[in-house]
Amino acid sequence: MNINSLSLVNYRNFEDLELEFISKINCFIGNNGVGKTNILDSIYYLSFCKSWLNPIDSQNINYEHDFFLIKGNYMFDEKTTSISCGLKKGKKKSFKRNNKEYTKLSDHIGLIPLVTISPYDTNLLLGGSEERRKFLDIVISQFDKDYLQDLLKYNRVLSQRNHLLKQFAQNHSFDSDSLEIWDDQLVLYGTNIFNKRQEFIDKLIPIFQKYYQFISPEKEKIDLKYRSQLTGSDFAEILKQNTERDKILQYTTTGIHKDDLIFQLKGFPLKKNASQGQQKSYLIAIKLAQFDYIKNISKIKPILLFDDIFDKLDALRVEQIVKLVAGDHFGQIFITDTNKERLERILNKIAINYKLFRINDELLVSEKKFD
Repeated sequence: MNINSLSLVNYRNFEDLELEFISKINCFIGNNGVGKTNILDSIYYLSFCKSWLNPIDSQNINYEHDFFLIKGNYMFDEKTTSISCGLKKGKKKSFKRNNKEYTKLSDHIGLIPLVTISPYDTNLLLGGSEERRKFLDIVISQFDKDYLQDLLKYNRVLSQRNHLLKQFAQNHSFDSDSLEIWDDQLVLYGTNIFNKRQEFIDKLIPIFQKYYQFISPEKEKIDLKYRSQLTGSDFAEILKQNTERDKILQYTTTGIHKDDLIFQLKGFPLKKNASQGQQKSYLIAIKLAQFDYIKNISKIKPILLFDDIFDKLDALRVEQIVKLVAGDHFGQIFITDTNKERLERILNKIAINYKLFRINDELLVSEKKFD
């Protein structure tokens, strides 16, 4: 599965752009601020029905216009498929496959597998636990609709339970039967989610470790752990044990909404003990493991978007990463960078077909293909 061509009309800083891609490596070179990331964002949009840069759709319309249009032509099993999205200010966006509009955008998710690696992903390593839960939920729910439904139901029940706890405090009352109704549902959905998160992480860890050891010249000991209050415990029992605490605090203190991923380097927390290069290598290894997980489930090689990820990495690590993804195990790749000489030197060294797009400050795009 590849994207053969992309058309942008009034999307972010591009008023009119037509691009054709090759099936392996496509590189966008230019100064910061010329819109390299916006091109990758539009490819992401066609996979996930939204921007990864700005979730507010209307703000992705070029400021001089009142609509945008993104269109990509994809090759699936030697058949061309057209995916397009149009949005006019004040109107509902229209998302189409082969000119037929989707009634539910969720029906499109998973059709075009895609993995991004960008500076924005550092929140996964350095941000709060909600960032890591979001990572788990996005990856798993793409291909497991039951997981997504359980997650939506869990969050709804959690909100109702918290509302009830606040009512108890306001009314100076307590009704265990009312609370138990929500507890039973929370346990049902929460246990399902916990089991699937645990299964996902168990599959991810060995792949992640393999990729990190390949990328990193130091071969440091790294670890990734799933931390949950449900590990080795009965969720229903945990809720009962914490009922008094929940009544005092007026919210639910235990459950899968408290889950986290623990990242370690040499036995210590990654965020406090790793260099920027080590953090980037760690992140890239996680994302490449995500690639493998999706590939194994979907039987499709996801598109890979590398957005400005080589900054702060030494030349050896960059070469190792490019050499790795240039292999047959991976599919179509899009790379943005400001350092044309470094990228070309590495690509020429590993003798891989690539196409180079140069974007200047006037947003003029020139292209060159290297076979």
